[in-house]
Amino acid sequence: MAWYLSYILIYFLFMFAVGFYYFTKVKTSDSYLIAGWNMGFWNIVGTIISTNCGAAVFIGWIGMGFTVGVSGFFKFALPAYLTSMLLVAVFSKPLRRQRLYTLADLFSERFGSKTGIIPSILSAFIYSVPTTALQIVGMSTVFSIVFNIDPKIGIALSFALILGFTILGGLVATIVTDAIQSVILIVGIFVLAFVTLKFGGGLAHVIESTPRDYLTPLGAGGLNEVLMFALSVAPFYLIWQSTWQRIFASKTEKIAIQAGLIGHVITLGISVLPFSIGVTARQFVPADIHPDLIFSHITVELLTPAIGGIVIVGLLSALMTGADSFILQGSSNITQDLYFRLFNPKASEKQMMFVARLSVVVISVLALIFAYFMTDIISMYQWALRISATTLVFPFLAIMFWRRTTNTGIISSMIAACLATIIWPFFGTNIDQVIPGFIVSIATVVIVSLFTKHSPSETIKAVFWEDLPSASNRGAEESETEQTNII
Repeated sequence: MAWYLSYILIYFLFMFAVGFYYFTKVKTSDSYLIAGWNMGFWNIVGTIISTNCGAAVFIGWIGMGFTVGVSGFFKFALPAYLTSMLLVAVFSKPLRRQRLYTLADLFSERFGSKTGIIPSILSAFIYSVPTTALQIVGMSTVFSIVFNIDPKIGIALSFALILGFTILGGLVATIVTDAIQSVILIVGIFVLAFVTLKFGGGLAHVIESTPRDYLTPLGAGGLNEVLMFALSVAPFYLIWQSTWQRIFASKTEKIAIQAGLIGHVITLGISVLPFSIGVTARQFVPADIHPDLIFSHITVELLTPAIGGIVIVGLLSALMTGADSFILQGSSNITQDLYFRLFNPKASEKQMMFVARLSVVVISVLALIFAYFMTDIISMYQWALRISATTLVFPFLAIMFWRRTTNTGIISSMIAACLATIIWPFFGTNIDQVIPGFIVSIATVVIVSLFTKHSPSETIKAVFWEDLPSASNRGAEESETEQTNII
């Protein structure tokens, strides 16, 4: 236990030292929420790796590899990261040009403040809250396994640590520490993979003794199952605000694209490992073990504390970076999309900073409540993924490429697609709800836009080629002195 305690104390002391440092440096809401549009290449690479390699990699994907095999990589990781790379490569330049903060900011600039309410609520409350709750629960599980702490006390401790760090330094501190944590994450997952292969008897033995269905890209379910699962996952990553924030936080368009692509390529390579660990673990873990417990079983039961402590800190890094990113995502929505646009467009910088930090508390407390009282957070998270994708993907694409898109068309599409996604499972078909959700979304935005006129509040632009008012209104860069002080 001494090894674990030493590693964890050093890790959190470092995190809070960085947090306090940036607490004294960050003076504007731009810096707090979007890192002042001023992050360098390696910071962006590191934060992309850390943010993407969250609890899903260390716990969820290892369990998925155990239950379905390497087909899990083709169902989830591959489509998710390929879509993220598409977002970075194709949309970084036009999005950065608009000087935005959030996805909802794009809707508000194009159609007026009220249209941004739906994507703001989806991002801040439907997505950010349950995903943050998952990180809190994951961290409490680590404390419970390593120190035998009561899970309820572990949840409270995890909440305090996550909130404390996030509220101090904002996105600047998050990105800087993410760059360092990415190294810990990579070391941790590689150590776990090496040790698992050793306990599994070596690569040749694992391949020989593992049923073929666990080693093929299509698995037992075949091509149709892989494609349907990928369709339910991939589109969300086109509108995932964590990636958008990294695009906006980059110092230049070139850094946003190059660092974004390299970060996701590295993450894609790393993501092969947890599925491989899950498959290999079938050689020596109990057959009836819960998939989510495989990580802890290997780390605590099979590794020496000196080595296991490194892996545990890797998991804590994944949970911390995921939690603070999701909290700041929700904070951006509340501060910029709801408070500034709807209630106080003349807010001073002091007011914006107060609301930004207050909204961090709001998102964190809501996540704490979820962590204590929701019995099936994972299902809630999966629903949030589906609803966000079906509701927002086609409206986003319409804003980017089609000038004829109207405010009425966008609002009708978001409402109709959301309802279709929620209602479809009650029909009892074998068709995943994302399919009717997407069909309703694109049909509604096209048909309604063709039969309605642009509203007075609209800025009629195809944003991929044309600029919104925000591009010029926020175009003045921060002074070199302020940027130097922040970074």
